[in-house]
Amino acid sequence: MPAIAYFECSRCEQRISPEGPQTLCPACSGPLYVRYDLQELKDRATRPPCAADPSMWRYANVLPSADPITLGEGWTPLLPSRRYPGLLIKDEARNPTGSFEARGMSMAVTMARHYGLGKLALASTANAGSALAAYAAAAGIEAHVFLPRDVPAVNHFEAEAHGAHVTLTDGSADGARMIARGREREGWFDLSADPFRIEGSKTMAYEMIEQLGWRCPDAVLFPASEELGMIGMWKAFDEMEQLDWVSGSRPKMIAVQLGAKPQSDSLILEIVHQSGGTIIDIPNEQILASLPDWAKQEGLLLSPEGAAATAAYDQLIAAGFLKLNDRVVVFNPSSALKHTAAIAEALNLIPSAAKKYPQRTPVGGIITPQ
Repeated sequence: MPAIAYFECSRCEQRISPEGPQTLCPACSGPLYVRYDLQELKDRATRPPCAADPSMWRYANVLPSADPITLGEGWTPLLPSRRYPGLLIKDEARNPTGSFEARGMSMAVTMARHYGLGKLALASTANAGSALAAYAAAAGIEAHVFLPRDVPAVNHFEAEAHGAHVTLTDGSADGARMIARGREREGWFDLSADPFRIEGSKTMAYEMIEQLGWRCPDAVLFPASEELGMIGMWKAFDEMEQLDWVSGSRPKMIAVQLGAKPQSDSLILEIVHQSGGTIIDIPNEQILASLPDWAKQEGLLLSPEGAAATAAYDQLIAAGFLKLNDRVVVFNPSSALKHTAAIAEALNLIPSAAKKYPQRTPVGGIITPQ
């Protein structure tokens, strides 16, 4: 596992010492990248030195040197479509806590313990918050999670069950204000812009490329709202090219927009432009049509973000931007079971709590409908 050489700002390229934990660039507030001496690794490794561990930690050679806090995150399957010859689904729902956020939080909490941080905080819309709660519990670190009042119930339950201090807020800005006060009064460390979440997220690209025989696909579709995932993968492609671990041109990065503006939109736009990709908006009706289509035809119950990506794939095929024989990887970033309300709407189902069941009475030790 390599030592960190320095942090580097993604905007102004200022270099910062890795001796202490960092969030955003102190000069311009740009997101930070973790940098290593890749030449040293290249000189001693003639091929990608992956461990046998079926988790993201098989890529320890390109992750910071620290004792991992792991719940078995990573090494998720790359599933071929049954209908489209070039399409594969990278199913991040198989991660602990049900989303790709487990990768970033595994790495962030690992480094928080490495730096001796004792109180972590995060304002999250859903999955990152419940992931922090789980990994903080595994590390024995205090966690403060701020979730919107309309968060899916499962994310709220997860965070509470893992022992985090959970506060429901009126939105991300409200949570950010509370965390700012907690930083001053209680010494909380805010993980919202932690550079190690990018390091954990980048393992999706290492994993995908290894599963494809160390060759790049033609295109990758990923939710624009989950910007740390796309930023991390783009960083990984850069590292793999420097290490000569990958062949072929980088994939077109296609950001699938569900209406939420990504926080790092300038970086996403830069990645999309450099890769020859595009940003595509998918309306709710197409998402709600793609959900049951993939469940019934492929056996995959996708999250709304995953269904937006499959709907985007169909639209890009129809427009000629992608071809059926292009090797394309669509990411399903989280479990469908975290979005039961949206799925019930897509399938025209009545939530079970609203159904009326007949009363049941015991008869001779047997429970029967009345």
